[in-house]
Amino acid sequence: MVARLDDRFSAYFDPREYAQVRLSQNSEFNGIGVQVTRFPADEEAEPRGLVVKVVYDGSPAEREGVEAGDRIVAVGGRSLRGVEQEEAVRRIKGPAGTDVALTVSRDGRRRELSIRRATVSIPVVASRLARAGERRVGVVALASFSSGAHAEVYEALRELRRRGAKGYVFDLRGNGGGFVNEAQLIASAFLRDGPIVTTRGRGVQERTLTATGDPVIASAPVVVLVDKDTASASEIVAGALQDRDRASVVGARTFGKGVFQEVIELSNGGALDITAGKYFTPGGRNLGGRGIRPDVTARDDLRTQDRDEALERALRVLAAEV
Repeated sequence: MVARLDDRFSAYFDPREYAQVRLSQNSEFNGIGVQVTRFPADEEAEPRGLVVKVVYDGSPAEREGVEAGDRIVAVGGRSLRGVEQEEAVRRIKGPAGTDVALTVSRDGRRRELSIRRATVSIPVVASRLARAGERRVGVVALASFSSGAHAEVYEALRELRRRGAKGYVFDLRGNGGGFVNEAQLIASAFLRDGPIVTTRGRGVQERTLTATGDPVIASAPVVVLVDKDTASASEIVAGALQDRDRASVVGARTFGKGVFQEVIELSNGGALDITAGKYFTPGGRNLGGRGIRPDVTARDDLRTQDRDEALERALRVLAAEV
């Protein structure tokens, strides 16, 4: 029935799948412990697949020697050429305690790995001091808008401010979203009063979520760093800060998810995740299919593992503002 809706964002989860969804909402998942992205569009030298961007500390992947920059080209002996990223990731994930066979390529050399899946806790926020010109600035990366994520963002911002940060890069690359109320609270870290997002749907009442409380960073310059995998709640925050002239957006055009879902739990332990309406930025934009156009275009070159060109560009933009 859900498939007949022809809506890529609506889904039926059986009890096992819904258990995985609930884990992810708490920043956990069953898998090998990596963050991945697709091969660059111009890569033709090897079969398509996934590029490992991050290997989480203490994860099964780390124990088996997987490193950032490795390319996963097959799962269970089946090539990932032409396989969509979501399907490729689904093949790698699975119940904790089960094994998955991966073909991993590094510097043109392949190796076969058997990795035992486990329940992996994802660090939601990573932060550090950096330099933008002659000034200290803070870099805060958010992995997902999971429950309680706003508290970790607030804590990171306050600590960086205490250590002398005069501006901030808010890194939302690869962040596929999460809870809308977390987007409201996280945008409120930078905005005083005013609209953040408006939701509209046939079966739900229109409502506008506004900034709440006192902003953690009321006036210091902010750059939001995005990429093609920045989606949903991430786009709500980036769109609100861009529309209200609170931040410059740097990176690549975002995913373009302009709808939100309602979860209906079922008696068998599964759930329906059904599109319930659309959301609009403070400027009235619905981002469905279009995404956010960055103010400054930047892209990381996955072939240079010792550099992050997109972040470097964001820091240059921030340097001009601080």
